[in-house]
Amino acid sequence: MFDLVHEIQTFNAGRDPDRLALKYRNMRGSPFVFLRATCHLFYRRLPDLPLFADAPAVWSCGDLHLQNFGSYKGDNQLVYFDLNDFDEGVLAPASWDLVRFLTSVRVGAESMGVKDKDASALCAAFLDAYREKLLTGKAGWVEREIADGLVRDLLAGLHGRLRPAFLDGRTVKKGKQRRLRLDNGKVLPASDAQKEWVTKLIGTLAEAQANPEFYEVLDVARRIAGNGSLGVDRFAILVRGKGSPDDNYLLDLKEAQPSSLLPRLKTPQPAWKSEAVRVVEIQRRMQAVSMAFLQPVQVGKRAYVLRALQPTEDRVVLDQSRSSFEAIAGAVHTMGRIVASAQLRSGGRDGSAIADALIAFGAGAWRKDLLAAAEACAAQLQADWKTYCQAYDDGAFA
Repeated sequence: MFDLVHEIQTFNAGRDPDRLALKYRNMRGSPFVFLRATCHLFYRRLPDLPLFADAPAVWSCGDLHLQNFGSYKGDNQLVYFDLNDFDEGVLAPASWDLVRFLTSVRVGAESMGVKDKDASALCAAFLDAYREKLLTGKAGWVEREIADGLVRDLLAGLHGRLRPAFLDGRTVKKGKQRRLRLDNGKVLPASDAQKEWVTKLIGTLAEAQANPEFYEVLDVARRIAGNGSLGVDRFAILVRGKGSPDDNYLLDLKEAQPSSLLPRLKTPQPAWKSEAVRVVEIQRRMQAVSMAFLQPVQVGKRAYVLRALQPTEDRVVLDQSRSSFEAIAGAVHTMGRIVASAQLRSGGRDGSAIADALIAFGAGAWRKDLLAAAEACAAQLQADWKTYCQAYDDGAFA
């Protein structure tokens, strides 16, 4: 018999207790946060339908939902809007990412202030854009000059943001020195041993760089970010960058764990050297331009992903009290194009479908079945959330 409480407790065993307590509390807040925090449970519950077995294999972020799109600075110093979380990345049927995204629209409708009928329209907007882009057979990208609607507003607002303003929100400045702020809900203090370990690790990486002094570590803290990964080993790192205090840089170091899709997945996977190599390689294949500083890091038997720290606030706000429904639908339409572009861009790599197969899939008659499956997944998730809430209130996750 399926035991939801045991499933969640087992999956999260061994995580940092301070941040795990935050995760469990957040999951109690809404079914949408619960969906974001239980990717493993979603695929455990995925209906056993031909749609989820016979679709062409594509590189997938694995955890596609409304909040896994955002802006970031690429390694070419330009700002893009794209998929931004690949922890669960795998080679999977193309329909898996689609059904998870559509479920997130259904479950997230209340938090967006969107009625059920309008949620259906958003699902249609996403699938229309996905199909249209797939049928072109040509990947695209989204940056400031070609973005529109809410995405354009987001990228335009970031265009004039100066580094000192960003740093001021994450650090405190004393003279010409900065330290990470511990009072903004973004980080927790790191122990002396953790600081020493991270400093030594970054120092070793710096030795292979052309400008090693750039990576001089000024401060380290345990980072609070995300939902599904909250509680895994993760650090915010303040480094010297191009000089103190206003040209410092913030880095993100996060432990990579096996994808939670694997127990349900039948598609053969490459033999990755580490989980971090998997995450980084899939991200490089799917994104239009790679994030700054993105690289895998091996520490003994544990693997980490290092990248520039991305502000969690740099996402499109999908809230009908602040934007029109048409504007929200436009952003979701953009997301559909992005997903199709990522699948096309990464096609033909290590067993993923080539463009011809993806074009044929785009022309297929799977839309009705996919929408019905997403509706069923959303109903199951709502039921699971209610079960979780009762267990949480009874102290099962204390």
